[in-house]
Amino acid sequence: MIDTVIFDLDGTLLYTLENLYKSTNYALKKCGYKERTIQEVRNFVGNGVQKLIERSLPGGADNPDFEKCLAVFKEHYSKTMEDDARPYDGVIQLLDKLNTDGIKCAVVSNKYDSAVKELCKKYFGSRILTAIGESPSVHKKPSPDTVLEVIKELNAQNTVYVGDSEVDIQTAQNAKIPCISVTWGYKDIDFLIQNNAQILVNNTEELYCAIKTL
Repeated sequence: MIDTVIFDLDGTLLYTLENLYKSTNYALKKCGYKERTIQEVRNFVGNGVQKLIERSLPGGADNPDFEKCLAVFKEHYSKTMEDDARPYDGVIQLLDKLNTDGIKCAVVSNKYDSAVKELCKKYFGSRILTAIGESPSVHKKPSPDTVLEVIKELNAQNTVYVGDSEVDIQTAQNAKIPCISVTWGYKDIDFLIQNNAQILVNNTEELYCAIKTL
C-alpha cells in the first residue's frame, strides 16, 4: 500500500503555463529576440527554467545573451508567478483525501527551489509536507536525488511519483518507484505512451483510485 505520493508541480498540481509563457517572452523581448508561441513554450518546459530559456533563445546556452535573458526571466517570474497560476480541478480535494487517508504528500520539481516552496505554501499549505525544487546543491530530475531526499525525509516505505512529462517517468524509473502520468498537463497522451508511461489517468478521481490500488 502506498504511504507517500511525490508530485511534480507544473502541469501536474498547478497550471502555470500562462505565466511561464509571459515571463519567457518578456525576457526574449527585453533582450531583443523574437517571442515564442504558447505551444512552443509548452514544449520547452519540464527541465527547469534554465532549459526553458536555453530552448527559447536562438543558439541556446551558447548565445552571448543567455545569462542576461535567464536573469531577466527569473526577475520577472518571481514577481508574476502567482498571477495566472491555479490548481487543476480536483487537486485540492485529492490532497485532502490523501491526507485523510494518512498518505503523505510532497512535491519535487525542476522549477527553482524558492518558487516551488512559495507556490506550494500559497496554494496547498500543510497539505504538502515538503517541497523541493532546483538548486545548485542537488541534481535535478531525471536524477532521482530529490525524490530520494524526500523519501528519506518522510521515512517513506512505499512511494509513487506523479507527473505529466517524460522527465517524470525517467525520474521515477531512476528512483526505482512506480510512476503515474497525468494527461491534463503539458505533454499529450501519445507522447507519454511513446516515453514509456505505464499508468495514465485523465482526472483526479482516476488518480486517487490508481494510488489506492498500487
